[in-house]
Amino acid sequence: MSRQARAAWRRAPTRNRLLAFMALCAISLQVAAQAQIQITPIAEPKRAAVMPLGANALRASDAASWLDPQIAEAMKRAPIAGAVVIVVKDGNILLSKGYGYADVSAKKPMDPATTLFRVGSLSQLFTSTAVMQLVEQGKLDLDADVNRYLDFSIPPRDGKAVTLRDLITHTAGFEDVVKDQSVADASSLISNEAWLKRWVPARIYPAGEIAAYSNYGAALAGYIVQRVAGEPFETYVEQHIFQPLGMAHASFRQPLPSSLQADMAASYAGSNATPTSTGWMPAVPAGALSISGNDMARFMAAHLQDGRIGDAQLLRAQTVQQMHDYSRPSVTGLHAMGLGFHHLDRHGQGIIGQSSDTRFFHSSLALFGQQHVGLFVAVDGANDGGLRRQLLDGFADRYFPPLPQIRQPTLATAREHGALMVGRYLGSTLSLSNFRALRNLFTQKEVSMAPDGTLRTPLFDHLVGPAHWREVKPFLWLDDTSGSHLGAEVKDGKLRWFSIDELAPTQVFLPVPDWLSPARMQPLLGGTLAIFLLAALSWPLAVLLRRVRGRPAELPESAGRWYRLSCVTAILQLLFAAGWWLMLPRLEMGTSQLDTRLRLLQLVGLLACLGTIAVALNAWHAWREPGGWWRKLASLILLLACLVALWFTFSQHLLSLHLYY
Repeated sequence: MSRQARAAWRRAPTRNRLLAFMALCAISLQVAAQAQIQITPIAEPKRAAVMPLGANALRASDAASWLDPQIAEAMKRAPIAGAVVIVVKDGNILLSKGYGYADVSAKKPMDPATTLFRVGSLSQLFTSTAVMQLVEQGKLDLDADVNRYLDFSIPPRDGKAVTLRDLITHTAGFEDVVKDQSVADASSLISNEAWLKRWVPARIYPAGEIAAYSNYGAALAGYIVQRVAGEPFETYVEQHIFQPLGMAHASFRQPLPSSLQADMAASYAGSNATPTSTGWMPAVPAGALSISGNDMARFMAAHLQDGRIGDAQLLRAQTVQQMHDYSRPSVTGLHAMGLGFHHLDRHGQGIIGQSSDTRFFHSSLALFGQQHVGLFVAVDGANDGGLRRQLLDGFADRYFPPLPQIRQPTLATAREHGALMVGRYLGSTLSLSNFRALRNLFTQKEVSMAPDGTLRTPLFDHLVGPAHWREVKPFLWLDDTSGSHLGAEVKDGKLRWFSIDELAPTQVFLPVPDWLSPARMQPLLGGTLAIFLLAALSWPLAVLLRRVRGRPAELPESAGRWYRLSCVTAILQLLFAAGWWLMLPRLEMGTSQLDTRLRLLQLVGLLACLGTIAVALNAWHAWREPGGWWRKLASLILLLACLVALWFTFSQHLLSLHLYY
C-alpha cells in the first residue's frame, strides 16, 4: 500500500474502514472455500455448494479416520456384532466400509458390497418412490380417495377419505397394528394382500391432521402400487427400481432368492450372542427390504442426482424435487414429514432421510441435498448404543458446520406456557378399538417443569439425553445441549399435542383424558381389586371361623348359594385381572400363538362378568333379610365393584369378538 493510500486509510471514518475490512474478509473466505471444493466427474454433474467456514474437506481418507475410532468405541460399549457405513458424494461412493462380522462364528466380515441388512422402515422410501413413479405416469393421484384403487373399502372418518398423500406421510389416522407384523417361520407367512384385508384397523384420527406412524398405511400404499401396476409389489420394485439402478443385492422377497441367502447378515443380540431368526414380515412394503450398503448407495445417489444414475432415470427431476421439498408439519417449527422422507434439517442444511429399528437391525439414511452427499449407517445388534445419532450429528458438524449463532433468549412467557405443558401424555401411535387399548394405562409419559422454568421430559432421554427445554419462541422450546426443539400445537388456549424434532414427522403426544389419568384410575382400579380380594378371602375365613367356633351356617341355603357364587365371582375377577397383567407385555410380540390363551382369558372374563348377576342376587337377599347390616353393606360394595369391573372390561374391549390388535 502506498504512503498516500495509508494516509487516506487513516483519514477515513472508522465505520467505512470496518465495512471495507469485512468485505475483504468475505471475498477472501469465498475464494479460499472455492479453492478447496473437489468436484467428482459424473454423467450429469450438479453444481457443488461452497464449503462452509470451518468445515473439514469431505474426502474418503478424512471420513475413514474420523469414523473408525467412533465405531470401534461403540462396538465396545454396545451389543453390536457388525456395521456398515456408506458415504456418497456427487453421485459416487466416496466411502464404503464394513466393521465387525456378518457371521460371528464363521468370522465372516461385514462386506458393504454384498452383506444384506433388514432395513425395516427404510423400505418405505422405496415404496414411496414406486408410488411417485406411478403418479408421474398419471396412473395414481396423491389426493384421490384410495378406495378408487382398492378392491376392499377404507371407511372415511369425519367425512374425510384417506388419500395416498396421507398414507406416505403417516397421517391416514389408523390406529396401531401389531398382530402378525412379524412371524417366526415361513409357514405362518401370509401375503401383504391377505394381511391388509383380514382386518382394517379403526380410523382414530381424521385424515391429514395427526401424525401417527402406521405400518398398515405403508403396506396399503404398496398394495395400491401392486393393483395399479398389475404385478406383485416385489416384482414391480425389482423391475422399476432395482434393475434400472443396478442393485443386485436388494430384495423384498421372503424367503430371499437363493442367490442372496448366503449374503444375509445373521441377526445378533450382541457381538458374542447366538444368531436369531430375523422373522418374516407380511406387510412387505412397510419393512421387508433386505439390502447391502453399496446398493443403498445407488438409491441415495439417484435421489441426490435428480433421479438419474448414468442412463437410468428413476424419477423425473420435478418428481424428485416434489418428494424432497414437500413438507407436512405435525407441529409448527419442528421437523416435518415429506413424501416418504422425513425432514431432518440441521445447521441450516436441508436434510431428508429416515431411521429404522427392528429387533436386531438398526439403520439410518440421510441425504444432504444442497451438498449432494448421502450417509447410510446399518448396525447388527440388540441396540446401537446411540451410534447412528452420534454419527449423523458428528458428520453434519464436521463437514457442514453451522455459522456462529447468537444464543436465543428465553421468553418471558416460559413459565406461563410451560404450565400448559405439565401433565401426562400418550403417543399418537396407539390402539383404541381393541384390547390393546389397555396398554394406554401403562405407557403414559410425563412432562414436568423445573424450578428454573425449563421443561423436563424423561420420555425423550434415550433420544436427546436429559434435556432442559427453554422457550425461545411462543410454544417452541430448545435444548441447548442437543440442539433439538420441542414444540406444541395450541388452539384457543388449550394444548392439542406436542412433539420433538426427532419424532415429529411421524408421532405426536396427546394429553391423557382426565378419566384415564392415574390420579383417577389408580384409586378406582386399586380399590376395586382390593374389594375383590377381601370378598375372595371372606369365604374361606368365614368357613374357618365357623369350624373353630363350632357354629352351623348362618345363612339360609338359597342366600348361602348366592353368597358363595359372589365370592367365586370375585376370584374370577382377580384371575381375569392377573391374566391381563401377564398377557399385556406379550401382546407386543404380535404372534397368533397367543390366540388360544387370549380366548381362555376372555372365557374367565366372561364368567366374571356373568357373575355380576350372582353378586346382584346376593345383595338382594342380604337387603331382604332382617338385621345383618355388615352383610348388607359388604354385598352392596361388592356389587359396585363388579359394576366398575364391568364398565372397565367393555371400555377397554377386553371381551372383543375378534383377536386383531
